[in-house]
Amino acid sequence: MSEEKARIVFPAAATGTTPPASEEGDSQLSRRRFVSIRNPWWLRLIVLTLIAGAVAVIWVTNSFLGDRFTETTRNRAEVRLALYTGHILSELQRTSVVPLLLARDPQLISALNSSEFSSTSQNLISAQTEIGAASILLLDASGRTVAATDRTQIGTNFGSAPQFVNAQRSKDTVFTVGERATGGYDFSYSRAVLSDNRLVGVIVVGAELAKFERVWAGISDAVAVVNSENRVILSTEPRWRGLPIGEALAVRPAPSAIARAFQATTDWANDPPDAYIRGEAVMRNEARIPFRGWKLISFTTYDSIREKVNAFLALEIMVFAVLLSLIFYLLSRRARRQSAVARRESADLRQLNARLQQVIAEREKVRKDLEVAEQTLAQSSKLAALGEMSAAVSHELNQPLAAMKTYLAGARLLLQRRRAEEALSSFQRIDDLIERMGAITRQLKSYARKGGEAFEPVDVRSCISSALSMMEPTLRTRSVRITRMLTRESVVVMADRVRLEQVIINLLRNALDATRQSADPEIEIILTAGETVTLAVRDNGHGIDDLENLFEPFYTTKKPGEGVGLGLAISSGIVKDLGGRLTARNAAGGGAVFEVQLPILTGKTQAAE
Repeated sequence: MSEEKARIVFPAAATGTTPPASEEGDSQLSRRRFVSIRNPWWLRLIVLTLIAGAVAVIWVTNSFLGDRFTETTRNRAEVRLALYTGHILSELQRTSVVPLLLARDPQLISALNSSEFSSTSQNLISAQTEIGAASILLLDASGRTVAATDRTQIGTNFGSAPQFVNAQRSKDTVFTVGERATGGYDFSYSRAVLSDNRLVGVIVVGAELAKFERVWAGISDAVAVVNSENRVILSTEPRWRGLPIGEALAVRPAPSAIARAFQATTDWANDPPDAYIRGEAVMRNEARIPFRGWKLISFTTYDSIREKVNAFLALEIMVFAVLLSLIFYLLSRRARRQSAVARRESADLRQLNARLQQVIAEREKVRKDLEVAEQTLAQSSKLAALGEMSAAVSHELNQPLAAMKTYLAGARLLLQRRRAEEALSSFQRIDDLIERMGAITRQLKSYARKGGEAFEPVDVRSCISSALSMMEPTLRTRSVRITRMLTRESVVVMADRVRLEQVIINLLRNALDATRQSADPEIEIILTAGETVTLAVRDNGHGIDDLENLFEPFYTTKKPGEGVGLGLAISSGIVKDLGGRLTARNAAGGGAVFEVQLPILTGKTQAAE
């Protein structure tokens, strides 16, 4: 039915002919009936639009809310890290003061001098209760424990322990991290006890950092503290202690605490996850602890993100489902009515199809007539192009002919003076000019017929040198200062060498003509290379009056006989064929600037070519 409908609507819009009155009445009747048939297609288009809109809205909602709730979760984790960092620093600072106070306690000094320690342990226990330290040990000069908050350690010798050795060597309080045989680490501050500048003992106070592990274990985050060597020294997961953080995340199996902590997957993280635990994506946050290069790392779950996003998505899906149900109900009712109408319209469709075949035949005849007219117009355009090409040939060959005339005069003079070898070089240049004239005529033929271009890597600097050599006879007749500012390295573009030199010669010739009335004529040739190659030719002439029509064919400001106005038009066409752009502007200090921008040939570009 869709084909028949299209075929009926097409003739009325395409032919522009007026059908008979009876046919017009039938067409209007059929058109009124087909309105009711076409409406369901619009409804189906609405259904497709609604489905596409629903998918887009759900996708955008999931992305937006996922990012928003993820950022909120990350911010909360960062706040917790800042709080945990403050707790650790506070505990370390509070504990670091205790050895200094106890090392100056007269009772402890007197007990060490008299070796009377009956009440010393009780005094240390009282001090531990007040300050909340993990443990306090009093060692004599030999490293033997003479008093301790843990009485089972009395008599233990710590003579080779880092706490005792480092305290003897330093007059200040020394912080030591010691690894326990049962796993984990002990953190302690130790200080030498002096009596009359004589070492009588060492006081060792343990920092209660393990309590933070117990506090952090009750939170959904997995938390670890790593030292400057990136090794875990505190963690809510006992299996991580003593391992580098990367190894701990990679090889250790996830116990129940990790399973509770890492329940996020990459499906609900719009950005790439920070880390993976056994294939599961997690959010990693770090905070620097300003103490010995420590860092606090937490791995936060995405538990609440999915529930929040699902609530919004469920509401959106329900709304779209209700709308789709209503549209499908309307479609089903209209489809039943339209099927009956379609059966009654079948006879009219056969008649209209017959008339359509006649119209198609007429349109085919019109199309063939149009093709004949187009061929005639194309032939006329080619004849016009031949006239323009003949003018272009005359314009482009003037410069080589003038150069040949100069070289012939020089060769005649050299032969008269019996300097045959030098005359041979002039004849060689004339031969090169003849080859160049042949290349120019071959290039100009491309204006009449488009063909493949023989491009190759060309050094712009060598093209500039060749163009100046070509212009040498003309430059000798003028007193013009030419300044070249070129790059040290080769600047390579993909181009036709002859055509590129042709552009440079045309620009130099225009610059010479513009500076003809200047008192101190000067031409600057500037070559720069960046993302593109830019060749600028600047003169100090009278400037450009009409920039809009500058590149139009046969537009010139020269006197009759001095130019035909094709140089810049041809140059602009060549630069466009090379994939570049030729622009012109007036210089700030007077004169004109012509810039040629071409794509630079890099390693990647050459590989693509």
